[in-house]
This record gives sequence, C-alpha cells and structure tokens, in this order.
Amino acid sequence: MTDEPTLGEVVRRFEDRFVDLRDDIQQLGRRMDEKVDQRIYDLRHEALGARVATLETLREKDAERLVTTRRWLIGAVIVPLIGILLPVIILLSRGA
Repeated sequence: MTDEPTLGEVVRRFEDRFVDLRDDIQQLGRRMDEKVDQRIYDLRHEALGARVATLETLREKDAERLVTTRRWLIGAVIVPLIGILLPVIILLSRGA
C-alpha cells in the first residue's frame, strides 16, 4: 500500500503535467505568430521592392522624355530662330 500514490498526489502530478502542456502550447502559439509575422514582412518587402523598381522605371522614362523635349526644342525652335535672326543681324551689321 505504501508504494501507491495517494489521490491528492495523483491530482498534483496531473496538474503539473497539465501546466507543462499548457506552457508548451503557448510556446508553439508564439512561434507560429512569429512565423506569420515573418511572412507578412517578406510580402511587404517584396511589394516595396516592386514599387521601387516601378518608380525607377518611371524616373528613367521621365529622363528620356526630358532629353527628347530638349532635342525637339533645339531642333524645332532654336535652330530655325538662329537661321532667321543670323542673316538679319549680318545685314544690319553690313548696313551700319
């Protein structure tokens, strides 16, 4: 009879095991929360990378558009304007 645990001792051991099990489940829950947060972080990081790539592409297109506009301005406005004003300036300087 002395080798058998008392009812109170069985209950205490059962409660200890139950507390250990509950702690293990809480630790697993925290680990799962961290993994979900890591996935969300990765998704946000990928989205940010895609956004930056898109902005860089748009900036390059704007730079090309600016160069094209400058070339158009020089070719369509300044060169003809010089072509018209230069003979007038030469005629005026000879006449003086």
